[in-house]
Amino acid sequence: MASPISALKKREWNEEEKKQQSLTKLADGLSENEEALQKTLAVVRELHDSGILEAAESMLKAKEHIAEIALGQVGRKEVTSLLNNLMAAAGVLTAIDPEQTKKLLSGVTTGLEDARENNSQKVGVLDLMKALKDPDINRAVNFGLNFLRGVGKELKE
Repeated sequence: MASPISALKKREWNEEEKKQQSLTKLADGLSENEEALQKTLAVVRELHDSGILEAAESMLKAKEHIAEIALGQVGRKEVTSLLNNLMAAAGVLTAIDPEQTKKLLSGVTTGLEDARENNSQKVGVLDLMKALKDPDINRAVNFGLNFLRGVGKELKE
């Protein structure tokens, strides 16, 4: 009978064998993903030909300088005011009924078209009084007055 195994020897690879294994794994990966690699190379070639790749490389090299400039710009009072105004406007827009906004913007579009077509007439005081009898004009004037009343209430507070 053979003697029992009492110790396992771990095979240690030398540098040349490790490099060969790495190359084999890399070649296997390349052959498995050939189509994706071809597409990637085509994209990189287009970026290089258009100059975008060079611009991106320059931006990466100057990233600290670019970040410094960007942070300097964000800290300006005008930019801070712009961001605050955008956040306030977004808050107001979320409170408005989308259907009402759609109807109002549609009315503005129609009004602009009508105004462009009929802007050559002179309008006098009597014409304004007659125009108020038109239900569409009366509705718009009533809307405008109520709109101004609401704005005035908010400005008072």
